[in-house]
Amino acid sequence: MSGARVGGAAASPARGPAHDQGFPPIADAQARVLILGSLPGQASLRRQQYYAQPQNAFWKIMGRLFDAGPELPYDARARRLIAQGIALWDVCAAAQRPGSLDASIVHASVVPNAFAAFLASHPRIRLICFNGAKAAELYRRLVLPALPATAQAIDCETLPSTSPAHASMSFEDKLARWSVVRDRAAC
Repeated sequence: MSGARVGGAAASPARGPAHDQGFPPIADAQARVLILGSLPGQASLRRQQYYAQPQNAFWKIMGRLFDAGPELPYDARARRLIAQGIALWDVCAAAQRPGSLDASIVHASVVPNAFAAFLASHPRIRLICFNGAKAAELYRRLVLPALPATAQAIDCETLPSTSPAHASMSFEDKLARWSVVRDRAAC
Protein backbone atom coordinates (compact mmCIF):
# COMPACT_ATOMS: atom_id res chain seq x y z
CA MET A 1 0.00 0.00 0.00
CA SER A 2 2.94 2.28 -0.62
CA GLY A 3 1.81 5.83 -1.33
CA ALA A 4 -1.79 5.10 -0.32
CA ARG A 5 -3.80 7.57 1.73
CA VAL A 6 -6.26 6.45 4.35
CA GLY A 7 -7.14 9.34 6.66
CA GLY A 8 -5.77 12.85 7.09
CA ALA A 9 -7.22 16.30 6.47
CA ALA A 10 -9.81 17.44 3.93
CA ALA A 11 -8.46 18.99 0.75
CA SER A 12 -10.17 22.38 0.93
CA PRO A 13 -11.69 23.02 4.34
CA ALA A 14 -14.30 25.75 4.63
CA ARG A 15 -14.31 28.37 7.35
CA GLY A 16 -16.96 28.41 10.04
CA PRO A 17 -18.44 25.85 12.39
CA ALA A 18 -21.62 25.40 10.32
CA HIS A 19 -19.78 23.48 7.59
CA ASP A 20 -19.36 19.70 7.70
CA GLN A 21 -15.81 18.81 6.67
CA GLY A 22 -15.20 15.92 4.30
CA PHE A 23 -12.44 13.34 4.46
CA PRO A 24 -9.29 12.95 2.38
CA PRO A 25 -9.41 10.36 -0.39
CA ILE A 26 -8.72 6.70 0.11
CA ALA A 27 -6.46 6.08 -2.87
CA ASP A 28 -3.07 5.29 -4.24
CA ALA A 29 -1.45 6.24 -7.54
CA GLN A 30 -2.58 2.97 -9.17
CA ALA A 31 -6.32 3.74 -8.83
CA ARG A 32 -8.39 2.99 -11.93
CA VAL A 33 -11.91 3.73 -10.65
CA LEU A 34 -12.90 6.69 -8.46
CA ILE A 35 -16.11 6.37 -6.41
CA LEU A 36 -17.54 9.71 -5.32
CA GLY A 37 -20.15 10.41 -2.70
CA SER A 38 -21.48 13.87 -1.91
CA LEU A 39 -20.39 14.57 1.70
CA PRO A 40 -20.04 12.28 4.74
CA GLY A 41 -23.22 11.92 6.78
CA GLN A 42 -23.42 12.49 10.52
CA ALA A 43 -22.59 8.87 11.49
CA SER A 44 -19.55 8.95 9.21
CA LEU A 45 -18.40 12.28 10.63
CA ARG A 46 -18.69 10.93 14.19
CA ARG A 47 -16.71 7.79 13.35
CA GLN A 48 -14.38 9.47 10.83
CA GLN A 49 -15.11 6.71 8.30
CA TYR A 50 -16.71 6.68 4.88
CA TYR A 51 -20.21 5.14 4.89
CA ALA A 52 -20.30 4.46 8.64
CA GLN A 53 -24.12 4.54 8.86
CA PRO A 54 -24.92 0.83 9.49
CA GLN A 55 -27.94 0.78 7.15
CA ASN A 56 -25.94 2.22 4.23
CA ALA A 57 -25.38 -0.61 1.72
CA PHE A 58 -21.98 0.66 0.48
CA TRP A 59 -19.75 -1.69 2.48
CA LYS A 60 -22.12 -4.61 1.98
CA ILE A 61 -21.85 -4.04 -1.79
CA MET A 62 -18.05 -3.69 -1.54
CA GLY A 63 -18.06 -6.96 0.40
CA ARG A 64 -19.81 -8.77 -2.41
CA LEU A 65 -17.66 -7.17 -5.13
CA PHE A 66 -14.22 -7.05 -3.47
CA ASP A 67 -14.38 -8.96 -0.15
CA ALA A 68 -14.28 -5.58 1.61
CA GLY A 69 -17.44 -6.02 3.67
CA PRO A 70 -18.51 -4.46 6.96
CA GLU A 71 -17.32 -7.48 8.96
CA LEU A 72 -13.73 -6.30 8.38
CA PRO A 73 -12.11 -3.45 10.29
CA TYR A 74 -12.37 -0.13 8.45
CA ASP A 75 -8.66 0.07 7.57
CA ALA A 76 -8.73 -3.45 6.12
CA ARG A 77 -11.72 -2.54 3.94
CA ALA A 78 -9.90 0.55 2.70
CA ARG A 79 -6.77 -1.46 1.89
CA ARG A 80 -8.81 -4.02 -0.04
CA LEU A 81 -10.37 -1.30 -2.18
CA ILE A 82 -6.95 0.22 -2.85
CA ALA A 83 -5.57 -3.21 -3.81
CA GLN A 84 -8.38 -3.55 -6.37
CA GLY A 85 -7.63 -0.17 -7.96
CA ILE A 86 -10.54 1.64 -6.30
CA ALA A 87 -10.30 5.18 -4.95
CA LEU A 88 -12.96 6.64 -2.64
CA TRP A 89 -13.70 10.31 -2.04
CA ASP A 90 -16.51 12.88 -1.94
CA VAL A 91 -17.34 15.76 -4.23
CA CYS A 92 -17.55 18.17 -1.30
CA ALA A 93 -14.57 19.07 0.82
CA ALA A 94 -17.05 20.97 2.99
CA ALA A 95 -20.65 22.14 2.96
CA GLN A 96 -23.51 23.10 5.23
CA ARG A 97 -25.93 20.22 5.65
CA PRO A 98 -28.33 19.89 8.55
CA GLY A 99 -28.60 16.14 9.09
CA SER A 100 -27.38 13.53 6.62
CA LEU A 101 -29.71 13.77 3.61
CA ASP A 102 -28.12 14.88 0.35
CA ALA A 103 -31.20 16.97 -0.36
CA SER A 104 -30.29 19.12 2.67
CA ILE A 105 -26.90 20.20 1.30
CA VAL A 106 -26.90 24.00 0.99
CA HIS A 107 -25.63 24.43 -2.57
CA ALA A 108 -24.21 27.92 -2.02
CA SER A 109 -22.04 26.56 0.83
CA VAL A 110 -20.35 23.76 -1.12
CA VAL A 111 -16.56 23.81 -1.32
CA PRO A 112 -15.55 21.13 -3.83
CA ASN A 113 -12.49 18.97 -3.37
CA ALA A 114 -9.36 19.65 -5.45
CA PHE A 115 -10.12 17.33 -8.36
CA ALA A 116 -7.72 18.77 -10.94
CA ALA A 117 -4.76 18.02 -8.66
CA PHE A 118 -6.16 14.63 -7.60
CA LEU A 119 -6.80 13.45 -11.15
CA ALA A 120 -3.40 14.71 -12.30
CA SER A 121 -1.74 12.64 -9.57
CA HIS A 122 -3.92 9.60 -10.35
CA PRO A 123 -3.58 9.36 -14.15
CA ARG A 124 -4.82 5.75 -14.39
CA ILE A 125 -8.37 6.65 -13.35
CA ARG A 126 -10.59 5.76 -16.29
CA LEU A 127 -14.01 5.76 -14.64
CA ILE A 128 -15.67 8.02 -12.08
CA CYS A 129 -18.69 6.46 -10.38
CA PHE A 130 -21.13 8.57 -8.42
CA ASN A 131 -22.85 7.12 -5.38
CA GLY A 132 -26.22 8.64 -6.19
CA ALA A 133 -27.59 11.47 -8.28
CA LYS A 134 -26.63 14.28 -5.88
CA ALA A 135 -22.91 13.46 -6.10
CA ALA A 136 -23.19 13.39 -9.92
CA GLU A 137 -25.07 16.69 -10.02
CA LEU A 138 -22.60 18.48 -7.72
CA TYR A 139 -19.62 17.15 -9.71
CA ARG A 140 -21.07 18.14 -13.08
CA ARG A 141 -22.08 21.59 -11.87
CA LEU A 142 -19.15 22.56 -9.61
CA VAL A 143 -16.16 20.46 -10.68
CA LEU A 144 -16.35 19.34 -14.30
CA PRO A 145 -16.33 22.81 -15.95
CA ALA A 146 -13.05 23.71 -14.22
CA LEU A 147 -11.19 20.52 -15.13
CA PRO A 148 -8.67 20.24 -17.98
CA ALA A 149 -9.96 18.51 -21.13
CA THR A 150 -8.20 15.22 -20.33
CA ALA A 151 -9.98 15.01 -16.96
CA GLN A 152 -13.30 16.07 -18.49
CA ALA A 153 -13.00 13.11 -20.89
CA ILE A 154 -12.96 10.47 -18.12
CA ASP A 155 -16.02 8.24 -18.33
CA CYS A 156 -18.64 8.85 -15.64
CA GLU A 157 -21.37 6.56 -14.33
CA THR A 158 -24.15 7.52 -11.93
CA LEU A 159 -24.98 4.55 -9.71
CA PRO A 160 -27.94 4.11 -7.37
CA SER A 161 -27.35 5.61 -3.97
CA THR A 162 -26.36 3.14 -1.27
CA SER A 163 -28.06 5.36 1.31
CA PRO A 164 -30.90 3.87 3.34
CA ALA A 165 -32.93 6.87 2.14
CA HIS A 166 -32.85 5.29 -1.35
CA ALA A 167 -34.85 2.20 -0.40
CA SER A 168 -36.96 2.02 -3.58
CA MET A 169 -34.37 -0.30 -5.19
CA SER A 170 -33.57 -3.74 -3.82
CA PHE A 171 -30.08 -4.62 -2.63
CA GLU A 172 -29.68 -7.14 -5.44
CA ASP A 173 -30.63 -4.54 -8.06
CA LYS A 174 -28.16 -2.06 -6.55
CA LEU A 175 -25.46 -4.74 -6.52
CA ALA A 176 -26.07 -5.52 -10.19
CA ARG A 177 -25.69 -1.84 -11.13
CA TRP A 178 -22.61 -1.42 -8.90
CA SER A 179 -20.87 -4.38 -10.58
CA VAL A 180 -19.58 -1.91 -13.18
CA VAL A 181 -17.04 -0.82 -10.55
CA ARG A 182 -15.58 -4.34 -10.35
CA ASP A 183 -15.72 -4.83 -14.11
CA ARG A 184 -13.95 -1.56 -14.93
CA ALA A 185 -11.37 -1.89 -12.14
CA ALA A 186 -10.37 -5.29 -13.54
CA CYS A 187 -9.60 -3.93 -17.03
